[in-house]
Amino acid sequence: MRYEITKTNVKSFESWLQREERSQGTIEKYLRDLRAFCRFGAEQNATAEELKEKLASWKDYLIRSGYAVVTVNSMLTAVNGFFRFMGWEECRVRPVRRQRRIFSDEKKELSKSEYMCLLRAAEEEGNQRLYYILQTIAATGIRISELPFITAEALKAGRAEVNCKGKLRVIFLTKKLCRTLRQYCRQQGILSGSVFVTKSGRPVNRSNIWAEMKKLCESAGVAAEKVFPHNLRHLFARTFYRMEKDIAKLADLLGHTSIETTRIYLMESGREHERQIGRLGLVI
Repeated sequence: MRYEITKTNVKSFESWLQREERSQGTIEKYLRDLRAFCRFGAEQNATAEELKEKLASWKDYLIRSGYAVVTVNSMLTAVNGFFRFMGWEECRVRPVRRQRRIFSDEKKELSKSEYMCLLRAAEEEGNQRLYYILQTIAATGIRISELPFITAEALKAGRAEVNCKGKLRVIFLTKKLCRTLRQYCRQQGILSGSVFVTKSGRPVNRSNIWAEMKKLCESAGVAAEKVFPHNLRHLFARTFYRMEKDIAKLADLLGHTSIETTRIYLMESGREHERQIGRLGLVI
């Protein structure tokens, strides 16, 4: 049997992902990774062994190129997912194995003070939309894909109902956040629908927000590797847990089905572990 990756079967894969209610961001990433594998030189009209060897070579190439293990595995997931959809199970490869991390990378943690610096920079540059987006994500812990569900109607209700990835959940909006965002809506003339929209009236997407956040780094004095939307979700999780020490409630607020996923958000840096051990007072 020969195997070939064609525009037709890639389009069929995209349609299947949509029927599976994958988020648009996930679909775009899967297709982008699949195209990257094809550019690497995936043989057309290949045997199962040839296609699997090419995927294994691509995995090695990504590792040698300095991609993080989690990134390599996410790219392999996309291609393996396509192979599974096509029924080409024999072409799939295993993800990169790694020891479970117990410490977070301090260089990538966004602190509360750095978050405040980003807010000040956005305000000073007159980027009101980004100023309020940063606060909304940090104050609710929502995913960037859930931002369109923050609507004028949700501000009146004090909560937003999110339907994302086939899951329904409620996001609580504090009174202070609602007052702040209602003021922004009045300034922008937003009476209904999504609060954060482009000039054409469409909800802003992750690429808009990512690019605008990166532009703030220099003026805010915050390292670029710390500045991306999902890090605000991590900041919300760490701040909430330090106050409440309730991981089950935090998992509910983040929309996690497994507490193990929530634990990843709460990883402390090695330096924090060192300080905690030092306070034990067991050395005379």
